[in-house]
Amino acid sequence: MNSLSLPSLSFTRLPASETGTNTRWVSFKTSIFTPKTPTLSRVLCLRAKSNGGVGDGDAVIIVDHGSRRKESNLLLNEFVEMFKHKTGYEIVEPAHMELAEPSIRDAFQSCVKQGAQRVVISPFFLSPGRHWNQDIPSLSAEAAKEHPGVSYIVTAPLGLHELLVDVVNDRIKHCLKHVSGDADECAVCAGTGKCRLYNS
Repeated sequence: MNSLSLPSLSFTRLPASETGTNTRWVSFKTSIFTPKTPTLSRVLCLRAKSNGGVGDGDAVIIVDHGSRRKESNLLLNEFVEMFKHKTGYEIVEPAHMELAEPSIRDAFQSCVKQGAQRVVISPFFLSPGRHWNQDIPSLSAEAAKEHPGVSYIVTAPLGLHELLVDVVNDRIKHCLKHVSGDADECAVCAGTGKCRLYNS
């Protein structure tokens, strides 16, 4: 077996007998990422910062209303993981305005502990009602008082974003497929039995 080593990268030429074919393959033996090489999420964050978006030193808190129903609160956790994975943002925390933990205060503190210097609080609400206009800004201001030098912003809620048309349409299509027997219940309805046709 012959090897060729490069900085932080090692290629190994495997004999044909080890590959089970008549072709000799070259395989990666070590990761191309070293402590001095930024991870993909780090690259995305740095690029976003240069474009005026979320970047290094920033954190995002996605806050919903909060529910006494555990399953509803867990959905926010799942969304945050999905959001973090798809955006590459390094610090993303869930928060509930009331009725459940973590609170905005707890999430803010967690962000600062992870090194955030600016916190973006994004309301997971459809409309700009009282919670967006009064409650969330008030709770955010209280949380920020405990961390002098850390700035924050409360962004607009989802509102009339055109991509929501696709989300609603996708939900409608899936539910109609389910009631016709062509699809399973989605993750939201799973186990509830509520996704069905009702006769008046």
